[in-house]
Amino acid sequence: MARVWFSCLFPASWHFSLSPLNTTARQKVAFAGVLFTFCLLFFLIFMEYRHWRPAFRDKELEKYMSRIEDMEATDTNDEELNYGVVIDCGSSGSRVFVYFWPQHNGNPHDLLDIKQMKDKNRKPVVKKIKPGISTLASSPEKATDYLHPLLRFAAGHVPVVKHKETPLYILCTAGMRLLPERQQSAILEDLYTDVPVEFDFLFSESHAEVISGKQEDDDARVAVTVSSNPNQGPVIRKRTVGILDMGGASVQIAYEATNPVTYVSPKQEEAAKGLLAEFNLGCDLHHTEHMYRVYVTTFLGFGGNYARQRYEDLIFNNTTNTNRLLGHRMGMSAESPYLDPCLSVETTDTIQKDEQTFFLKGTGNFDECCKQMKPFLSKGNEANSSLNGVYQSPIDFYNSEFYGFSEFYYCTEDVLRMGGQYDGVKYKKAAQEYCATKWMKLKERFDLNLFSSHADLHRLKYQCFKSAWVHEVLHSGFNFPADYSNLKTAQLVYDKEVQWTLGAILYKTRFLPLRDLQRESGKANHSSWLRISFVYNHYLFFACFFVVLLAIVLYILRLRRIHRRAQWELLWLEEGELSTEGP
Repeated sequence: MARVWFSCLFPASWHFSLSPLNTTARQKVAFAGVLFTFCLLFFLIFMEYRHWRPAFRDKELEKYMSRIEDMEATDTNDEELNYGVVIDCGSSGSRVFVYFWPQHNGNPHDLLDIKQMKDKNRKPVVKKIKPGISTLASSPEKATDYLHPLLRFAAGHVPVVKHKETPLYILCTAGMRLLPERQQSAILEDLYTDVPVEFDFLFSESHAEVISGKQEDDDARVAVTVSSNPNQGPVIRKRTVGILDMGGASVQIAYEATNPVTYVSPKQEEAAKGLLAEFNLGCDLHHTEHMYRVYVTTFLGFGGNYARQRYEDLIFNNTTNTNRLLGHRMGMSAESPYLDPCLSVETTDTIQKDEQTFFLKGTGNFDECCKQMKPFLSKGNEANSSLNGVYQSPIDFYNSEFYGFSEFYYCTEDVLRMGGQYDGVKYKKAAQEYCATKWMKLKERFDLNLFSSHADLHRLKYQCFKSAWVHEVLHSGFNFPADYSNLKTAQLVYDKEVQWTLGAILYKTRFLPLRDLQRESGKANHSSWLRISFVYNHYLFFACFFVVLLAIVLYILRLRRIHRRAQWELLWLEEGELSTEGP
């Protein structure tokens, strides 16, 4: 006879068996309850799987939706948002950026979610003025007046009720660093004094400064050794990207040095100490997961415009000396111009110096132009040296990624239309062809709007030179392999304008979350426990509840069965005694 057997371990171990031909109503109910419980558990597991599966499947969709959200206008009516203003005072002009961020999420291991503010038309809140603030060297009392349009622009976008708690940072870069310290101090003094009088932003003397080159630069994984904690093993985290930025006056390079650095000499070690900076972006200095050791250097005078000026000064001085010694008149008239390989074919130009006019005419020889660029790199012969003989921390070119901004993007995109993924071989070929094209042909293409809308005649004239300069800085100066494939030239990254000012405000506000965490620590811990226990694990909670309930029901049935069997046994005994006492 077939039987169904069930066994389970509870505080009192028991088992029972059911016969299909001889079962009671309670046994049938118990058996049905067991089947119901198993079905319920299976259903809950299935629903849990369906609940979590989209999270893995829709990661790309979430990233896309996040990008869409970033493109929306900033909700200035949201009282929970915080704001910050950064003014980048560069060599050719100044720009103001407005950022915002929601309240910190309560996790001390996370950074503030800082984003660039968008206006009602979903455009980034940014404004630029020219020329650079360094032009006020002889009239520093006008510094605040000079920045007034930018400050008024920012004040108009940040809600008035938030002004007093909105930090303002005025950070001056390469142009100001070229001025004597006395003139720098005079300009900053005017800002310290007058800006707080006219605007209610959170602003103090420490918020306006001439920053160093280190501060200006800001799903693969990499093992990172944090030098400040050598006894700790490598930290495995997402690979960071390096940054290349070429402006008019300077060039910057920044990237994370992930491996322990070795030096060939004490002199090199001493030089490297000034170029390797450690930043802890976490709100708690005891946490090392946001510790970054960054190689960052600014090369003054190596920007595109300054490089052209240095080049013109050299050919003017050399040609003038040669003419004086040999009695020639090269470059002294349009009929006998200096033949410049760094101008496209038949392009004409002039140099005004010492009240003289020096005439140039292009021959468009890209390779010769690159050759003439090499001395301007001033690269030393020592190992691990880059521009101006400066020490360069080794780059793991097989596990690295770089982005090139400003002139790296303009030079590849505005005329050559090759912005984006950089291909050194194709870039060199395109630059050679451009240089070898006659000026009239280039002008004709320009009139037909075949170049970028940002291209102008000045760009066309000096594109050959800048193509050679960018090529030499990248490959001869910074030692990038000719076939390096992980460089992208860009103006936007994920539809966002990437500026060093974002890194600056992230660093300046790094301790703000700690204040909120200390204030809400008890509440955060309590709510976090509730969230983990009852929100994310509610299925498990209900499953355990039903299992315990079923155990209690079955245990009661078991006791009742034992009690009933005892009653039957007692009845049998009584009947047996009666039968033995009968006649």
